[in-house]
Amino acid sequence: MTPIKKSLADYPCYRITEDDSNYFGIVVDTVGDGVPWITVIEIFEEGGKTPPNSHSAAQEMFFVLKGEGKARCDGHETTLKAGDVLVLPAGSVHEVENTGKGKMYCLTTMIPNQDFAELIRHGIPTRFDAEDLAVLEGR
Repeated sequence: MTPIKKSLADYPCYRITEDDSNYFGIVVDTVGDGVPWITVIEIFEEGGKTPPNSHSAAQEMFFVLKGEGKARCDGHETTLKAGDVLVLPAGSVHEVENTGKGKMYCLTTMIPNQDFAELIRHGIPTRFDAEDLAVLEGR
C-alpha cells in the first residue's frame, strides 16, 4: 500500500437519511482507500444525535474537536467536550448527542469498517458549509 494524502476538499460528504441531524465527511475508508477501517468528520447539528445503534464486531472512537454533548452506552452516561475521547466497545448499544449551542464536531473512527462506509456512501450527498470549513481549517 502506498501512502494516502488527502485534503479537506477531497472528503466526500453524506447524510445517511434526509431526517438525520448528523452528517459525515469521509476522511479515509474501505471503499475509497482500501483500508480496513473508516475515519470520518462527524458533524452534529445543534440538538442532533445518533439513533441508538450497535456494531457487533467493531469498536468506535469519537474525538471531540469542538462542541459538547452526551454519550450513552449500555446504561452508562457521560458528558463530552472538546478534547475528550470516547471509545465504545464492540456490541455495545450507544448513542451520541450534541447538547451544546451550535454544532459539535467529532473525528470518528470505526475499526473494522463493518459496512459503515457503505452505509454512509449510500446516503444523500451533501457539502461542508462555510462554518464547517472554518472549523476544520482552524480559522
